[in-house]
Amino acid sequence: MIRVVLADDDALVLQGLTAVISLFEGIELVGAASSGHEALALCRAERPDVAVLDIRMPGMDGIETARALIAEGAATPLLLTTFDEPDLIARALEAGACGYVLKNSPVQRLRSAIVAVAEGGTVFSPDILDFIRSRVHLQGADVFSALTEREREVAGLVAEGLSNEQIAERLFIANGTVRNHVSTILEKTGLEHRTQLAVRYLASAFS
Repeated sequence: MIRVVLADDDALVLQGLTAVISLFEGIELVGAASSGHEALALCRAERPDVAVLDIRMPGMDGIETARALIAEGAATPLLLTTFDEPDLIARALEAGACGYVLKNSPVQRLRSAIVAVAEGGTVFSPDILDFIRSRVHLQGADVFSALTEREREVAGLVAEGLSNEQIAERLFIANGTVRNHVSTILEKTGLEHRTQLAVRYLASAFS
Protein backbone atom coordinates (compact mmCIF):
# COMPACT_ATOMS: atom_id res chain seq x y z
CA MET A 1 0.00 0.00 0.00
CA ILE A 2 1.39 3.40 -1.03
CA ARG A 3 0.88 6.00 1.71
CA VAL A 4 0.23 9.58 0.57
CA VAL A 5 0.00 13.04 2.12
CA LEU A 6 -1.81 15.74 0.12
CA ALA A 7 -1.39 19.52 0.35
CA ASP A 8 -3.35 22.30 -1.38
CA ASP A 9 -4.37 25.70 -0.06
CA ASP A 10 -7.62 25.75 -2.08
CA ALA A 11 -10.25 24.11 0.16
CA LEU A 12 -12.43 22.94 -2.73
CA VAL A 13 -9.49 21.49 -4.64
CA LEU A 14 -8.21 19.81 -1.48
CA GLN A 15 -11.61 18.25 -0.87
CA GLY A 16 -11.89 17.07 -4.47
CA LEU A 17 -8.39 15.61 -4.59
CA THR A 18 -8.96 13.92 -1.24
CA ALA A 19 -12.03 12.19 -2.67
CA VAL A 20 -10.21 11.20 -5.87
CA ILE A 21 -7.06 9.85 -4.20
CA SER A 22 -9.13 7.95 -1.64
CA LEU A 23 -10.61 5.94 -4.52
CA PHE A 24 -7.26 4.87 -5.96
CA GLU A 25 -6.59 1.18 -5.51
CA GLY A 26 -3.39 0.42 -3.63
CA ILE A 27 -3.05 3.99 -2.34
CA GLU A 28 -3.88 5.19 1.19
CA LEU A 29 -4.31 8.89 1.93
CA VAL A 30 -2.89 9.35 5.43
CA GLY A 31 -3.29 13.11 5.75
CA ALA A 32 -4.28 16.35 4.05
CA ALA A 33 -2.82 19.83 4.62
CA SER A 34 -3.61 23.36 3.47
CA SER A 35 -0.05 24.72 3.56
CA GLY A 36 3.54 23.69 3.07
CA HIS A 37 4.31 23.94 6.77
CA GLU A 38 1.36 21.66 7.60
CA ALA A 39 2.43 19.20 4.91
CA LEU A 40 5.99 19.08 6.23
CA ALA A 41 4.73 18.46 9.79
CA LEU A 42 2.37 15.73 8.54
CA CYS A 43 5.14 14.01 6.61
CA ARG A 44 7.45 14.13 9.61
CA ALA A 45 4.75 12.46 11.69
CA GLU A 46 3.34 9.98 9.16
CA ARG A 47 6.38 9.23 7.00
CA PRO A 48 4.33 8.67 3.82
CA ASP A 49 5.80 7.32 0.62
CA VAL A 50 4.66 10.28 -1.48
CA ALA A 51 3.67 13.89 -0.78
CA VAL A 52 1.39 15.37 -3.46
CA LEU A 53 1.99 19.12 -3.24
CA ASP A 54 0.35 22.14 -4.82
CA ILE A 55 3.04 24.64 -5.87
CA ARG A 56 1.35 27.95 -5.06
CA MET A 57 0.73 27.89 -1.31
CA PRO A 58 1.13 30.77 1.19
CA GLY A 59 4.25 30.89 3.35
CA MET A 60 6.16 27.77 2.39
CA ASP A 61 5.27 26.89 -1.21
CA GLY A 62 5.26 23.41 -2.72
CA ILE A 63 8.76 23.67 -4.15
CA GLU A 64 10.27 24.76 -0.83
CA THR A 65 8.33 21.97 0.88
CA ALA A 66 9.62 19.47 -1.67
CA ARG A 67 13.20 20.58 -1.04
CA ALA A 68 12.74 20.14 2.73
CA LEU A 69 11.15 16.72 2.34
CA ILE A 70 13.99 15.51 0.15
CA ALA A 71 16.60 16.85 2.57
CA GLU A 72 14.95 15.05 5.49
CA GLY A 73 13.99 11.91 3.59
CA ALA A 74 10.45 12.38 4.93
CA ALA A 75 8.63 11.68 1.64
CA THR A 76 9.07 11.70 -2.12
CA PRO A 77 7.46 14.88 -3.50
CA LEU A 78 5.10 14.96 -6.48
CA LEU A 79 4.17 18.49 -7.54
CA LEU A 80 0.62 18.97 -8.80
CA THR A 81 -0.34 22.37 -10.16
CA THR A 82 -2.31 24.37 -12.72
CA PHE A 83 0.78 26.46 -13.34
CA ASP A 84 3.25 25.58 -16.06
CA GLU A 85 5.44 28.69 -16.16
CA PRO A 86 9.06 27.99 -17.07
CA ASP A 87 10.43 29.55 -13.85
CA LEU A 88 8.31 27.23 -11.70
CA ILE A 89 9.35 24.21 -13.72
CA ALA A 90 13.02 25.18 -13.43
CA ARG A 91 12.71 25.68 -9.66
CA ALA A 92 10.95 22.33 -9.26
CA LEU A 93 13.63 20.51 -11.22
CA GLU A 94 16.40 22.22 -9.27
CA ALA A 95 14.73 21.23 -5.99
CA GLY A 96 14.81 17.58 -7.07
CA ALA A 97 11.07 16.95 -7.32
CA CYS A 98 10.56 13.50 -8.83
CA GLY A 99 7.32 14.41 -10.56
CA TYR A 100 5.50 17.47 -11.85
CA VAL A 101 1.96 16.89 -13.13
CA LEU A 102 -0.54 19.51 -14.27
CA LYS A 103 -3.97 19.54 -12.62
CA ASN A 104 -5.70 19.27 -15.98
CA SER A 105 -4.14 15.83 -16.49
CA PRO A 106 -6.45 12.78 -16.55
CA VAL A 107 -7.20 11.28 -13.13
CA GLN A 108 -5.42 8.04 -13.96
CA ARG A 109 -2.28 9.99 -14.82
CA LEU A 110 -2.21 11.25 -11.25
CA ARG A 111 -2.51 7.70 -9.93
CA SER A 112 0.23 6.41 -12.24
CA ALA A 113 2.44 9.34 -11.23
CA ILE A 114 2.01 8.56 -7.53
CA VAL A 115 2.88 4.91 -8.16
CA ALA A 116 5.88 5.81 -10.31
CA VAL A 117 7.53 8.17 -7.83
CA ALA A 118 6.75 5.78 -4.95
CA GLU A 119 8.69 3.10 -6.83
CA GLY A 120 11.68 5.39 -7.30
CA GLY A 121 10.93 6.64 -10.80
CA THR A 122 10.50 10.13 -12.19
CA VAL A 123 7.42 11.35 -14.03
CA PHE A 124 6.62 14.56 -15.84
CA SER A 125 3.63 15.49 -17.98
CA PRO A 126 4.21 15.89 -21.75
CA ASP A 127 4.21 19.69 -21.39
CA ILE A 128 7.01 19.47 -18.83
CA LEU A 129 9.06 17.14 -21.01
CA ASP A 130 8.65 19.59 -23.91
CA PHE A 131 10.03 22.32 -21.64
CA ILE A 132 13.02 20.20 -20.66
CA ARG A 133 13.80 19.38 -24.25
CA SER A 134 13.36 22.88 -25.65
CA ARG A 135 14.32 25.25 -22.84
CA VAL A 136 16.90 23.60 -20.61
CA HIS A 137 20.42 24.55 -21.65
CA LEU A 138 23.22 23.24 -19.47
CA GLN A 139 26.92 23.88 -19.61
CA GLY A 140 29.11 20.89 -20.32
CA ALA A 141 26.26 18.89 -21.81
CA ASP A 142 28.33 15.75 -22.30
CA VAL A 143 28.92 14.97 -18.64
CA PHE A 144 28.27 11.36 -19.59
CA SER A 145 31.51 10.94 -21.56
CA ALA A 146 33.21 9.16 -18.64
CA LEU A 147 30.43 6.59 -18.24
CA THR A 148 30.68 3.00 -19.37
CA GLU A 149 28.24 1.70 -21.97
CA ARG A 150 26.17 0.03 -19.22
CA GLU A 151 26.13 3.20 -17.11
CA ARG A 152 24.91 5.21 -20.12
CA GLU A 153 22.18 2.62 -20.61
CA VAL A 154 21.11 2.95 -16.97
CA ALA A 155 21.19 6.75 -17.22
CA GLY A 156 18.89 6.62 -20.23
CA LEU A 157 16.41 4.41 -18.41
CA VAL A 158 16.45 6.74 -15.39
CA ALA A 159 15.62 9.57 -17.81
CA GLU A 160 12.67 7.53 -19.09
CA GLY A 161 11.32 7.56 -15.54
CA LEU A 162 11.96 3.90 -14.71
CA SER A 163 12.49 2.87 -11.10
CA ASN A 164 15.49 0.79 -10.03
CA GLU A 165 13.31 -2.32 -9.99
CA GLN A 166 12.04 -1.65 -13.51
CA ILE A 167 15.58 -1.02 -14.76
CA ALA A 168 16.73 -4.26 -13.16
CA GLU A 169 13.96 -6.15 -14.93
CA ARG A 170 14.71 -4.46 -18.26
CA LEU A 171 18.45 -5.21 -18.08
CA PHE A 172 18.19 -8.59 -16.31
CA ILE A 173 20.40 -7.47 -13.42
CA ALA A 174 19.92 -7.24 -9.64
CA ASN A 175 18.34 -4.21 -7.94
CA GLY A 176 21.52 -3.73 -5.94
CA THR A 177 23.53 -3.57 -9.16
CA VAL A 178 21.24 -0.84 -10.46
CA ARG A 179 21.63 1.14 -7.23
CA ASN A 180 25.39 0.86 -7.55
CA HIS A 181 25.28 2.01 -11.17
CA VAL A 182 23.11 5.03 -10.28
CA SER A 183 25.44 5.98 -7.42
CA THR A 184 28.46 5.70 -9.69
CA ILE A 185 26.77 7.76 -12.42
CA LEU A 186 25.93 10.53 -9.96
CA GLU A 187 29.50 10.51 -8.64
CA LYS A 188 31.07 10.60 -12.11
CA THR A 189 28.77 13.34 -13.43
CA GLY A 190 28.74 15.46 -10.28
CA LEU A 191 24.94 15.43 -10.23
CA GLU A 192 23.06 15.36 -6.93
CA HIS A 193 19.96 13.24 -7.57
CA ARG A 194 17.92 11.28 -10.11
CA THR A 195 15.92 14.29 -11.24
CA GLN A 196 19.06 16.20 -12.19
CA LEU A 197 20.30 13.08 -13.96
CA ALA A 198 17.07 12.75 -15.94
CA VAL A 199 17.00 16.44 -16.87
CA ARG A 200 20.68 16.52 -17.91
CA TYR A 201 20.29 13.35 -19.99
CA LEU A 202 17.18 14.67 -21.78
CA ALA A 203 18.81 18.05 -22.36
CA SER A 204 21.89 16.46 -23.93
CA ALA A 205 19.88 13.96 -25.94
CA PHE A 206 17.58 16.56 -27.48
CA SER A 207 19.98 19.48 -27.83
